[in-house]
Amino acid sequence: VEVYASEEEQVESIKKWWAENWRSIFGGVALGLAIVFGWRYWVAYQTNLGEQASIHFEQLLQALNTGNQELVGRQTQTLKNEFGSSPYAVFAALAQARAHVDQGNLKGAQSELQWALDKSRDPGLQHIARLRLGRILLSLGDTAGAAELSRQVDAGTFTGEYAELEGDIALARKDLEQARTAFTKALTAKPATAAFIQMKLDDIAPVTQASQASGGK
Repeated sequence: VEVYASEEEQVESIKKWWAENWRSIFGGVALGLAIVFGWRYWVAYQTNLGEQASIHFEQLLQALNTGNQELVGRQTQTLKNEFGSSPYAVFAALAQARAHVDQGNLKGAQSELQWALDKSRDPGLQHIARLRLGRILLSLGDTAGAAELSRQVDAGTFTGEYAELEGDIALARKDLEQARTAFTKALTAKPATAAFIQMKLDDIAPVTQASQASGGK
């Protein structure tokens, strides 16, 4: 620490330091204020966007309930174009995909589900979009595309759902052994569709020697 010979030298030193540093001090304060007020503005802006997106999504749900497909399409497009970074846009794409399936428009459903998969930042929504897209591709006969979607994916809590999809792909390829393995794996995860998966597994159960013998009598 520097020792000053007099109070006058201390004052002169402070004046000199202030002259050299006042710009950076005020600049730092201004930057801090800008960050604080900028953050508040951003939060308010995002909150407003979320509220607007919520209104559009509510209108979309009402349109779905009344079967107004034209309004469903318009609201979906609005959410994707104006609120594309919000989860509501992904929900809208998933809803629109379901509407396309109900109308038999699998290609339209494929497009919406691919958009949802590409845009979603939520792992859960990504899994839902990917699984539904896989089933659409399977319905379109694209077993390779469906298999690619389920390959090298960290399934997490969706292990059963992915295993069921893999079993359905194997069935489409007439690989019964692989299908049985996949369905058995799916059941160990205890998914919501466990009863349906068990039915699939029962349908392709291997014929036992006992059943062969009884069938031959």
